[in-house]
Amino acid sequence: MQGHSTGGSVSRQPEPLVEVTRGPFVESVHLGHAVICDAQGGIIAAWGDPQALILPRSSAKMIQALPLIETGAARAAGLGERELALACASHSGAPMHTRRVAAWLTGLGLSEDDLLCGPQMPSDPEGRAALGDAPPGPLHNNCSGKHAGFLTVMRHLKAGPDYVDPDHPVQRAVRAAWAEITGEEPPGHGIDGCSAPNFAGRLAGFARAMALFARPEALGPARAAAARALVAAMLAHPELVAGEGRACTGLMRAAAGRAVVKTGAEGVFFAILPGRGLGVALKIADGATRASECAMAAILVRLGAIDPADPAIWRWLRRPETNRRGIVTGEIRPAEAFYAGGAAL
Repeated sequence: MQGHSTGGSVSRQPEPLVEVTRGPFVESVHLGHAVICDAQGGIIAAWGDPQALILPRSSAKMIQALPLIETGAARAAGLGERELALACASHSGAPMHTRRVAAWLTGLGLSEDDLLCGPQMPSDPEGRAALGDAPPGPLHNNCSGKHAGFLTVMRHLKAGPDYVDPDHPVQRAVRAAWAEITGEEPPGHGIDGCSAPNFAGRLAGFARAMALFARPEALGPARAAAARALVAAMLAHPELVAGEGRACTGLMRAAAGRAVVKTGAEGVFFAILPGRGLGVALKIADGATRASECAMAAILVRLGAIDPADPAIWRWLRRPETNRRGIVTGEIRPAEAFYAGGAAL
């Protein structure tokens, strides 16, 4: 389904994006919305309702990290690409993540106790093993890098410690960046799993924001430089953005510099395509991560960012489903009308 502008769209119902098969039967279908935009906000392609109002969750961490660079906080703290990648990350809690965040905090004269994201058990096996019998802490939270970024801005602005309060200078800076790059004032916010505000917006607005990360020339010099730095950091360190075996890391490696991708809870996924100046935003209606990963893989193939024959993406594009004896019983795959056989977009 094609479109050419973000204005005047009629609200539409979610469309089938992903299906789950068992033998010759389609057993389940995941409906959703997806949109591809250019930096002017023009809609290149859309499925479902491009004006659907969503909470982007962790897919928007690149936007939340803009003030880290724009305020001069990153430069003052001597941060490098690895810290910038972690500021955009939903990491697995592997030692490569937690050790770097811990060192970052130490450099600020702070500690894990200053993080307001709450504890989380690592999803990474090595991270869980390293804990032994000890409980996880905020450092293991998948958002600890984002929160280290917030703390860096907090210290730079000489603001108070409750940096997740929506009225705190850090979050006011995030909201301003959010409104400007999406082209709309957020109608409100929810509190994310890590306790930070998560500002709502239209799907097409977020796709436009991702396209502006891809082609930031239309932004002011400071924001353009910040956008370029964050994209470069994520491209250089996909293992820090998520972790081994995770979709963000695997898809970025397969794209080999052609795409930056970022997942979020409840079936949200965003992508930045620097070479084409495009942004992608999608939301699975039932919140299923298995469907958002498959749908994003399908869009990246159709945009020419990933070769569909690359076995590195099979686990997301056409993931086999097995039973308890290891017998393949079906697969998770893009819906036929959505994927169109991988036809170019």
